Amino acid sequence: MDLRSQASGIGALADENRRALYEYVVREPDPVGREQAASSLGLPLHTASFHLDRLVEEGLLEVEFRRLTGKSGPGAGRPSKLYRRADREFTVSLPPRRYDLVGDILAVAVTRAADGDQLDRSLSSSAREEGVALGRAVTGAGGRATLPEVADVLAGQGYEPHVAEAVVTLRNCPFDSLAQKHTELVCGLNQEFVQGVVDGLERSDAHACLEPEPGWCCVKVRSRD
Repeated sequence: MDLRSQASGIGALADENRRALYEYVVREPDPVGREQAASSLGLPLHTASFHLDRLVEEGLLEVEFRRLTGKSGPGAGRPSKLYRRADREFTVSLPPRRYDLVGDILAVAVTRAADGDQLDRSLSSSAREEGVALGRAVTGAGGRATLPEVADVLAGQGYEPHVAEAVVTLRNCPFDSLAQKHTELVCGLNQEFVQGVVDGLERSDAHACLEPEPGWCCVKVRSRD
């Protein structure tokens, strides 16, 4: 979760002209040129150009070059610089939330259950596999990790971990509102996911425990020692 980049991108829309240009571009069915945007919004061309390029720098818009006349070859003119919405998604949540992650876990589990697997087993295996994949992606060659390294991985998922006395406590639950409504289900998935991260990091002397406390995530990672 790259908070700086996400916040910077969304913060770019605080400027009234920039926000108007962004909204105009995303409403249009085809990529938009600077002259078209400036004329439609009643802005000077240099102002529209500056703000459109700033939106590109922040990752909110993308650029393509195309001849609007449809002609090609000598005499067809230079390609126009056109703007369209970028594929990148921006989401800022404080405290951090990862409902997309739990959504992926549930979608995989439901798909497996539709193919004949037992739902409870599908939920557990889907959550753990997601965590294992994350842990393995971090370690690369698969070296042993320390508890602070486990905490670093979980921090990237919004858990806000704290390491003390061979225990990783998690200040934040990335699935908070779902956990409040469906506590047993979501906390179980949470434990399996965190255990998967530990397994993916090849930290065999640590394990994820369900230890719910008010105001904290329900999972802690403890050293087996």
